[in-house]
Amino acid sequence: SLLREAGRRELREFLDKCAGSKAIVWDEYLTGPFGLIAQYSLLKEHEVEKMFTLKPGRLPQADVKNVIFFVRPKLELMDIITDNVLREDRGRSPQRDFHILFVPRRSLLCEQWLKEQGVLGSFIHREQYSLDLIPFDGDLLSMESESAFKECYLESDQTSLYHAAKGLMTLQALYGTIPQIFGKGECARHVANMMIRMKREFPGSQNSIFPVFDTLLLLDRNVDLLTPLATQLTYEGLIDEIYGIQNTYVKLPPEKFAPKKQGEGGKDLPTEPKKLQLNSAEELYAEIRDKNFNAVGSVLSKKAKIISAAFEERHHAKTVGEIKQFVSQLPHMQAARSSLANHTSIAELIKDITTSEDFFDNLTVEQEFMSGIDTDKVNNYIEDCIAQKHPLIKILRLVCLQSVCNSGLKQKVLDHYKREILQTYGYEHILTLNNLEKAGLLKPQTSGRNNYPTIRKTLRLWMDDVNEQNPNDISYVYSGYAPLSVRLAQLLARPGWRSIEEVLKMLPGPHFEERQQLPTGLQKKRQHGENRVTLVFFLGGVTYAEIAALRFLSQMEDGGTEYVIATTKLINGTSWIKSLMEKLEPAPF
Repeated sequence: SLLREAGRRELREFLDKCAGSKAIVWDEYLTGPFGLIAQYSLLKEHEVEKMFTLKPGRLPQADVKNVIFFVRPKLELMDIITDNVLREDRGRSPQRDFHILFVPRRSLLCEQWLKEQGVLGSFIHREQYSLDLIPFDGDLLSMESESAFKECYLESDQTSLYHAAKGLMTLQALYGTIPQIFGKGECARHVANMMIRMKREFPGSQNSIFPVFDTLLLLDRNVDLLTPLATQLTYEGLIDEIYGIQNTYVKLPPEKFAPKKQGEGGKDLPTEPKKLQLNSAEELYAEIRDKNFNAVGSVLSKKAKIISAAFEERHHAKTVGEIKQFVSQLPHMQAARSSLANHTSIAELIKDITTSEDFFDNLTVEQEFMSGIDTDKVNNYIEDCIAQKHPLIKILRLVCLQSVCNSGLKQKVLDHYKREILQTYGYEHILTLNNLEKAGLLKPQTSGRNNYPTIRKTLRLWMDDVNEQNPNDISYVYSGYAPLSVRLAQLLARPGWRSIEEVLKMLPGPHFEERQQLPTGLQKKRQHGENRVTLVFFLGGVTYAEIAALRFLSQMEDGGTEYVIATTKLINGTSWIKSLMEKLEPAPF
């Protein structure tokens, strides 16, 4: 919440610089993340009267003194802004002033571009708004940089790592210096180096705030390429897999949410998708979001009984005092009832999918790969799916999963898959396959040996007897597979990484430890039974199932560690593979 406050303060200061009435022109991608920092009411207080989406052509009519562009520093957006500014009617009076706010950083390249187009002088204020880490929930921060993984691993562009380091510096300015930094992977090493350098360059950044976090763990996504490819089996993970959660909101098919009226039949079914916000502020969601989907039904039916019993109470309220008490609880009970109705509908929607034959077959193949069965030969199910032209992303997820679980595929198997995919889905996907290879997701087995079984056994990544209802291990989030990334975090806390040196060497990138000196008097003396707090930062994206697994570790009785999660982007297998896909457009003749 300190982070959200700091974000609001910076926004207010900028808006107050542009005196008078204002219209904001939004880069559409930013509206979601901004909604998590500031509601429309805050903008209104600072004389924002109109909001438009950034698009080419003339700006809409608006009787305001200032027009402010809120944009990411991307050249294609600068072209649209140039078009907007050049089409502005200079003859109109009074003239409108233009301002530009770059999120999260100003870019010399963009300003140079605007200068060459002859419009840079039109902007009175050119500033940056450093929205690095956006609070999504009490224990979850994300940069929402959708191309971070691709930039780091395919384009060797470290901009997002710089933003991550900047975000961590902001966090330390608010919550105190983090005394211990651990990391695994090339990107983690870069971020740690940048943080150390930033600290050296700003000696004034020594703050006297008592540290909230004991440890920072930086993890590269490519240390664990397996986890996002598998289908998540937690409630929240499945909602994301099937419908996609964007900035804590999900859009669902409306027919399950239509109010049922007697005797009308399905006359006026709503057509607009139902949009719901999902976060821990909603009691029921906080309780079920991280459970395995198979354990959600029983919680919902228990809740239904409790709520209907509570409503029954009204018949027993005799005295004025009792009636008054019942009425005072009513708003809370009604909110609980509508929350229950929504989640029952969502659970029904998901159940329709998870009980389908196709879902089961797909999951069976995933689990065979993860437990090490037949990873080295062409898989019949995958061949059938290609022959039936199932969605390409589904095929790519499975083939990449097989490749990762086999430390790469034998050249013959790999060529067979590639040929089948290109012949069925079109040769324009050759660039996508090339990207997946570069990222290490779909590659030939180079070392001649498969390290995955060793990694799987040492880190106990596959658990046969998994308890989905009352889990005792993080593997419940994938019904058997324990996310490698979270296992690394768990082992770091106890007994420490020294116990797994050999396996760490098999995983890509260096592992390291840094210490940051704390000013005297700020060293923590831990009370007996007080938990350590670790911030785990996933560079390249994190899934909801991994978040659930870390929350599970936080809640363990004898765990001794609480986790806060930060990431460059919240991802699932589909959105992740999509970010690596290239569309080859046929040349216009």
